Amino acid sequence: MECPFCKIIKKQAEAHIIHESENIIAFLDVDPINEGHVLIVPKMHEASIDNMPIDILTEIVELAQKVVTAFNEVYHIDGYSIMQNGGEFCDFGHGHFHVFPRYKNDGFGWKYPEGTFEYSAKVAEQLRNAMLNG
Repeated sequence: MECPFCKIIKKQAEAHIIHESENIIAFLDVDPINEGHVLIVPKMHEASIDNMPIDILTEIVELAQKVVTAFNEVYHIDGYSIMQNGGEFCDFGHGHFHVFPRYKNDGFGWKYPEGTFEYSAKVAEQLRNAMLNG
């Protein structure tokens, strides 16, 4: 079964598109957290940002900034959220970024897993080393 985002990219499925370039497409989410919820989708079918070219990621972030500016103008928002789930947690196996307007008391929340996790210089050093070697 073909990915629903690839179908939108190929114009084989309907979407309310707000932006399109050679590398990315942005459209309204069919199941919005708040009105105006946008998905920014790279045209390459890839689940994780670590496999996407930096120029495409840069273009996504630049567009996210424009979307947030539009939210301020259209909706007079209190804030916004930008989310991306990668790897096994990427719905459809096609990377995408959620950008949506936020309001005080809008009911959207962040849930932490139970348990305790290390916060230390050791953890920071491990991540720094992995980034240098990657």
